[in-house]
Amino acid sequence: MAAELHPRSGKLIGLSNSNRTAQRNQPVQEFNHGLVLSREPLRDRDVFTVRIDKKVNSWSGSIEIGVTALDPAALDFPSSATGLKGGSWIVSGCSVLKDGRSVLEEYGRDLDQLGEGDRVGIQRNSRGELHLWVNGQDCGTAASGLPPRLWAVVDLYGKCTQVTVVSCEPPPDIEEDQEEDEEEREEEVASPSPAALMTEPCRDHEDRTGTLVLSTVPVIATAMNGSAEEVPEVTRGHSRPDKFPNNFEPETVLTEHQLFDVFNNAIVSLYRSEDEGGEDLGLGGRGPDSSRGGTGSNNGARGTGGNENGSGGGAEGGGNTNNSPSGNAGGTSGLTVAPSGMTTNDALLFHEKCGTLIKLSNNNKTAERRRPLDEFNNGVVMTNRPLRHNEMFEIRIDKLVDKWSGSIEIGVTTHNPNNLDYPATMTNLRSGTIMMSGCGILTNGKGTRREYCEFSLDELQEGDHIGLMRKASGALHFYINGIDQGVAANQTPGVVYGVVDLYGMAVKVTIVHNHNHSDRLRRNNAIMRALSPDVGRPRPALSLTPDPEAPDRLLFHPNCGQKAAIIGDGRTALRPHATDDFNHGVVLSNRPLHSNEVFQVRIDKMVDKWAGSIEIGVTTHNPAYLQLPSTMTNLRSGTWMMTGNGVMHNGTTILDEYGHNLDRLKAGDTVGVVRKEDGSLHFFVNGVPQGPAAWNVPPSVYAVVDLYGQAAQATIMDDMADLPPLPDDSSEGPTAMSPGSPCSITGASATSDLRFHQLHGTNAVITNGGRTALRQNCRSEFNDAIVISNRCLRDGELFEIVIQKMVDRWSGSIEAGVTAIRPEELEFPNTMTDIDYDTWMLSGTAIMQDGNTMRNNYGCDLDSLSTGSRIGMMRTASGDLHYYINGVDQGVACTGLPPGKVAGVAHRLHNKHGKNVVLLGDGCQAVRVGGYAHGIVFSAKELKADELFEVKINEVDEQWSGSLRIGLTTLQPPDLPSCPLSGLSPSLTQLRSKVTWLLAGSEVRRNGVLQRQNYGCSLDRLTVGNRVGVKRCSDDTMHIFIDGEDMGPAATAVAKNVYAVLDLYGKVTAVSIVSSTLVEDTESVKAPSLSSDSCSEGEEDTTPCESEPALVPMAMAFLENHGKNIQLSNQNLTAARVSSYNQGLLVTAQALPRQQLFQFQIDRLNSSWTSSLSLGVIGHTPDRLNFPSTACCLKRSVWLLQRDSVFHNSLKICENYGPNLDTCPEGTVLGLLVDANGCLHLYVNGMDQGVAAQDIPSPCYPLIDLYGQCEQVTIVTNHVPAVGAESSEARCQGDMEKADMVDGIKESVCWTPPPEVNPNKTCEYQALCSRFKDLLTLPDGYFNEDAKYNLCYCESCHKLRGDEAYYKRGEPPRDYALPFGWCRFALRIKPHCEVSNTFKKWHIAYHGTNVGSLRRTLDHSQILPAESSSIFSASPVKAEGHGSYGEPEENSAPEREIPRVRLSPTMRYSGLEVFAPKVQFRDPRSLRCHHAQVGFQVCVRPGSYKVGPQSLGASESLDPRFSNTEIEWITKEKGGTLLYGLLIRVE
Repeated sequence: MAAELHPRSGKLIGLSNSNRTAQRNQPVQEFNHGLVLSREPLRDRDVFTVRIDKKVNSWSGSIEIGVTALDPAALDFPSSATGLKGGSWIVSGCSVLKDGRSVLEEYGRDLDQLGEGDRVGIQRNSRGELHLWVNGQDCGTAASGLPPRLWAVVDLYGKCTQVTVVSCEPPPDIEEDQEEDEEEREEEVASPSPAALMTEPCRDHEDRTGTLVLSTVPVIATAMNGSAEEVPEVTRGHSRPDKFPNNFEPETVLTEHQLFDVFNNAIVSLYRSEDEGGEDLGLGGRGPDSSRGGTGSNNGARGTGGNENGSGGGAEGGGNTNNSPSGNAGGTSGLTVAPSGMTTNDALLFHEKCGTLIKLSNNNKTAERRRPLDEFNNGVVMTNRPLRHNEMFEIRIDKLVDKWSGSIEIGVTTHNPNNLDYPATMTNLRSGTIMMSGCGILTNGKGTRREYCEFSLDELQEGDHIGLMRKASGALHFYINGIDQGVAANQTPGVVYGVVDLYGMAVKVTIVHNHNHSDRLRRNNAIMRALSPDVGRPRPALSLTPDPEAPDRLLFHPNCGQKAAIIGDGRTALRPHATDDFNHGVVLSNRPLHSNEVFQVRIDKMVDKWAGSIEIGVTTHNPAYLQLPSTMTNLRSGTWMMTGNGVMHNGTTILDEYGHNLDRLKAGDTVGVVRKEDGSLHFFVNGVPQGPAAWNVPPSVYAVVDLYGQAAQATIMDDMADLPPLPDDSSEGPTAMSPGSPCSITGASATSDLRFHQLHGTNAVITNGGRTALRQNCRSEFNDAIVISNRCLRDGELFEIVIQKMVDRWSGSIEAGVTAIRPEELEFPNTMTDIDYDTWMLSGTAIMQDGNTMRNNYGCDLDSLSTGSRIGMMRTASGDLHYYINGVDQGVACTGLPPGKVAGVAHRLHNKHGKNVVLLGDGCQAVRVGGYAHGIVFSAKELKADELFEVKINEVDEQWSGSLRIGLTTLQPPDLPSCPLSGLSPSLTQLRSKVTWLLAGSEVRRNGVLQRQNYGCSLDRLTVGNRVGVKRCSDDTMHIFIDGEDMGPAATAVAKNVYAVLDLYGKVTAVSIVSSTLVEDTESVKAPSLSSDSCSEGEEDTTPCESEPALVPMAMAFLENHGKNIQLSNQNLTAARVSSYNQGLLVTAQALPRQQLFQFQIDRLNSSWTSSLSLGVIGHTPDRLNFPSTACCLKRSVWLLQRDSVFHNSLKICENYGPNLDTCPEGTVLGLLVDANGCLHLYVNGMDQGVAAQDIPSPCYPLIDLYGQCEQVTIVTNHVPAVGAESSEARCQGDMEKADMVDGIKESVCWTPPPEVNPNKTCEYQALCSRFKDLLTLPDGYFNEDAKYNLCYCESCHKLRGDEAYYKRGEPPRDYALPFGWCRFALRIKPHCEVSNTFKKWHIAYHGTNVGSLRRTLDHSQILPAESSSIFSASPVKAEGHGSYGEPEENSAPEREIPRVRLSPTMRYSGLEVFAPKVQFRDPRSLRCHHAQVGFQVCVRPGSYKVGPQSLGASESLDPRFSNTEIEWITKEKGGTLLYGLLIRVE
């Protein structure tokens, strides 16, 4: 077959060289989507071989290769080869996977360690076996039973970015009688003699790196005959064993440690093989799990014999280039002698000798601490062998307990585990040990690095990975989730063992091998998330010793006065509350002054509240040990201070009239002090020396500044850094741009007037003239510290800040973004992500718009930044928001941000347009490239009601007359022919094929016919920078906007399905979009979930909702401000019109929360009048509203329901909506609800009438007009809405399918909301059941995190909710009973389950079980058959009485293959004690004994079970709804049930 690749490949693959070379595009940004397949199916014996051309070091993992039965011509390519199903075998790292599941571990060579130039091949031989070939060496059988028609698969994954197909032909050394030869060789190898193995040296040739490759030590082979006496005893005292075979080349020299490691590991491997039955060693012949013969350890190290090449496994042959970081993956046929040291090829495991509470499992890969709730230490485990140089030792945290402080610790030790007396904790060991504990490094039990990295091991969660590596240079590195944390120790000993201390919260860990594909995928995703903070910025080298050449800068010491703070990397001191306190502002220098060294500060900020000002001087007291006084002049020893215009020594005045009076200084003035070599002390004011102030001052003195009185902030002046600008400094120079940062729009030489606004959060303090912001009380307050720029950002302008101080007390960190809200209009919330309009924020790695997450895993993580990091934000001219970290652009965070108010995603232009138009910027910009006409462009989609489509003029050409034209058209651009549209009208005024409304100049036209003149500002006057927009309002009018100002209605009776249309005519040659689409309802694309598809357990779709209200209802009452004919009573719950027919307007005192139903009842009607009440909502506060005579006169942010119509700002927007309100009789209950999407609903007697209006603002207030006949209404207070946070009664109706509307269910949709109560908050029975559940110690991960799905069915709770006893569910519908008397705890549903279909179409049933089976059932995520229960076995599945429905039918499978489970539609049957035995427990709160039962609520697939009679022989009816002949369901197939809730009943 041709050695070519198939033209169809992964989406990032580019093919070249006649389809023989494949390259993964964007190799540094993406690690997957690199699949390629062979052009034709493989022929038997052909080896499809590729050469690795290029690798990158950005990722973990590398090339993956295999075969698949899937035809590439019709294949939907997954992201990686391990995602292939339908008959696919893939070799990934050292593992073999079939259809994505591992079938063989530790196979052949580790593909991740191959380097550039290495060759990898895949072969299917004539016996249907899969073989891997590495550099011409066969790695043995990887899988068997392969189908005949297979394509080769190569995945350019992780590090591997380019490969070339080099051949596809049989190996040269395979003869026709290959199979016979193999059989003969197997017979020969089956029982080789030790002498033969000892006397026949097997030496492969040297590889390309010069590393000598030797056969496996023949000592191992002596064990093959069970002769333990022949194994030499090797100790560290022997340089060579007595019986060591003399078969190495003379130049091969093994050190004492190398020989010890060889024999030690060989013997350990031998003993392990004996303990495990020899299945993993492959000692001669083929074991049950081995496809290769030869000698080797359990990870594939092999020696002589046993494969087709006869020279040791073949997977590690000579001639291999080792380019791996670990430096130990070069080809070996047993072991490798490398300059860095000698190790064997066995995998890292935990040593069998471990801490007293440790239990090992999973072939010694998993360690678990016993009794984790009783003991917190004695959990030390070590590796079974020393670590190699550059070898990663990585573990995964499997289990934590939330009881102790402290958590896992990891490190290395020189102690051999065989000889070590294990301590209680590894930090107790006082020699040869380096451990990472928390975020620090402990050496021999003593702290050497207090803050080694930004991560703390105590904060890691289950699933996180921790690794370490000793580099060949001796440097020890730790890794958190694959991210290198830098050098922890420099000179680590050469022979060290990995050690893990399962301390405190850490209970269980597992060693992670690099070849695990899922771990590599997780690590690569972690790398992608963590790339940005340090991209483009070299990581500072970590050193244990200070840099001797580092400059000895004068800074303020962090120990300062009680009311002072140090910021700006120690250069600035301030009193944050300068207007509250006048003293306690003493600060000192961080080191003594040198002789003749001037210490000078600039006064940054003054307050005019106090008398007195800054004081400066020197002291002999070390600030680290000084208890700072309220003022420095109170210190009575070793202190000289200049205060006012005098000088004081130890609190006593020694000079009265010394120099310039410091109390008269202003912001910007400078003061300084110097001690000269002769011991004299001099002061300076604004650089002018004031003369000698004192003599005989000792040499080692610290500078002192006392921010006293008016002095609020000062900054040290030196030559080593630029001084921050002054608050009111108008003479500042050019703004220094950050390296790599874009220049301001005004150029690099322009000055920046960007400051923080004077309005800010309550805990924020603005200093340094608006340039510095800090959070006061930072260790007691973590929020309410929002600061905003003092003006709007210009296009292309960078707003950049630097983090000057951080505290390690809180989680989370700085959040940054932009908002269209003016600071004067903003009521500052706790955090900016609480704002639900016109705001875009970056929080951690999440981009949030209006408080909702738009995008995760943005290029940088703000939570990972540290002191000194710079964060910048920029809105580009095209409306894109970019973030900059340390001057490096992190890419587009979101698009479509206009200077004004927007929401949603940016508009786009349609790809059908005039022939002279070119679209740029992903459809956001349009440019006319020739002539003055043929410039028509359309919006990409139809405009929604009240959606503004707005553009900004970018370029004009004054040689033409005329200007931009804009409007709406019913023409459908998708129906137009492809571009260029030569048939499209040259100008918009001539577009008449469909109805078009447009504004040209100041004339409004319809299909070219003049409709109106002198409309607003003429478009002919527009120039660069002006904005023009068009909107189709909900009242069917067209409005034109110029620079954000509404010009009013331009046309009426505009059709609904219209596109925005523009004509780049005349002088306007280029525009760009600055508007965004309205936020769409994304409910249809949400992943199925409990919250989006059901209120509690599914019955709420068609029946009264039995779940708790998602929101605590707010008590509503009428506002005292109302119409003049209104009289309030009944605690403002009742309103009556006392005269006339109008002046009866009412509003509520409280805003209407989203999802809460506001209801009132019509108490009295007067038939003397005509018409009746109106109701609606008003979008602004009514406290000072001057009420007109009727609601129709309100024209600002009002939505009104009157008769059967809907009005907005007195304009009718909808007719024939709901019932005619004029016909509502007395006693009618009317209600208003604004749902989560901002839609207004009308309720009549509890019945939702549908959406009346959209885009209702928040907050809004209910409005009632007692007009005409309606004279009195009363707020209904004993009902709350049965509407959850995600689903409403309106949704329950609208989403119902036909199958749901049967057997009287439709009538049950009309329901009265349940009483205002939340049993979850008050029910003692539920609390008792919850405490029993806690005693079961079931992992929290099995349960739904949202407590609102936990329902109590005690008598009081279900009556308060108004639950019915029976409901229907499924297709076809089937009855089930609610589990009255039980308490349900909702279980977490597996993500892959089709939740929406399951809860709507499956039936509900119950299963009683015993406490001992709970954990096993939850572990398997399904109900287990009765006979598989290890503790309790119910009655046999096959009932022998009451019918024979349980007998196996003819031709049925044997009974053991049918997992039959007993279910019932009622807990009155499943909850019987024979199914759910009682257990006794003591309540930890009341200390009383109770009996408890447990069971499960499950979803059952229709048709997967058989209905039959009860099997208990009961004569009386167990449930009135279900006959005893149909009360028991028996499952017929596996996978037909889904666990939904854990049920608990306590007596």
